[in-house]
Amino acid sequence: MTFSAWCVLLRYQPLRICKTPRNLNFFKPAYSTSLPDSMEKPKVLITRNDVPQIAIRKLRELCDVDIYEGSYPMPRDQLLARVAGKDGLFCFLTDRINAEVLDAAGRSLRVVSTMSVGYDHLSLEEMKSRDIKVGYTPDVLTDATAELTLALLLATSRRLLQANAELNNGGWGRCVWGPVWMLGKGLSGSTVGIFGLGRTGQAVLKRLAGFNVAKFLYTSTTKKELRAKFNKDAFAAMKNSAVFINTSRGGLVDQEALVWALQTGQIWAAGLDVMTPEPLPTDHILTTLPNCTLLPHIGSSEEGTRVAMAELAADNLLGGLLEDKEMPQRLC
Repeated sequence: MTFSAWCVLLRYQPLRICKTPRNLNFFKPAYSTSLPDSMEKPKVLITRNDVPQIAIRKLRELCDVDIYEGSYPMPRDQLLARVAGKDGLFCFLTDRINAEVLDAAGRSLRVVSTMSVGYDHLSLEEMKSRDIKVGYTPDVLTDATAELTLALLLATSRRLLQANAELNNGGWGRCVWGPVWMLGKGLSGSTVGIFGLGRTGQAVLKRLAGFNVAKFLYTSTTKKELRAKFNKDAFAAMKNSAVFINTSRGGLVDQEALVWALQTGQIWAAGLDVMTPEPLPTDHILTTLPNCTLLPHIGSSEEGTRVAMAELAADNLLGGLLEDKEMPQRLC
């Protein structure tokens, strides 16, 4: 029996293929590695301390760096206090950088660099109005996200987490083997739909080519179309054998509609690496559904990728702070 799989892989940036996303030299530094003796070092705040050291070393060479001591999101009161007087801010998707933070920083803040592709946590219009440069880290996580998407698709369609639970809770010992026990869905002969054929979507398509998929369907979209794109009508149009995968943005999915689709058997299963809200409460109904595989937003959680993201975020910050230089990846 064939089934259909929908992989949501939208990225907001213009389409480009990144051929070497894990090459740490992919982005050449946009700055000199030394400052004139007469030039005062820019003041920079990094909002957590678990950043790959290559980025911290690079910033310390040319900046006066203040690093929050914790390896978790910086408390709001400390962020507001310590951003004051800074020239640059190195932040993460867990930091909500809005007018309140910009007001606390004052007129000195010139650059915000986020170690992420997504920028929903940034008030871009507010930053534009204040002439604050904003950098982000696209391209370098394409491969990692594509690999995670494929892994999640396979884990969901072949019920790997359920199978592991059966092994650990004694279910395997009770059953030993059965002709219909732990049956999953195969990719061979299936139809795969990719919503958002950007960098990551194309990388996933390339990886799926070796799985004997019968047909690929794909579409591109714009940011205006995003909110709750996958609603009850969308799920009702899918086959009952469909496996739905989202590694893009949680807001693309009407989660109540997804719960309905999973509980009623309208679709066969779902695998999510992104959801709303994040972190998802442990008592959320999605955590109770056996046909729903959930991951804690780990699409870019690969060693080389995170190092490359950190280095690019540092390059963006330095490129925006130092005179007559450019940021490798600038949003606004």
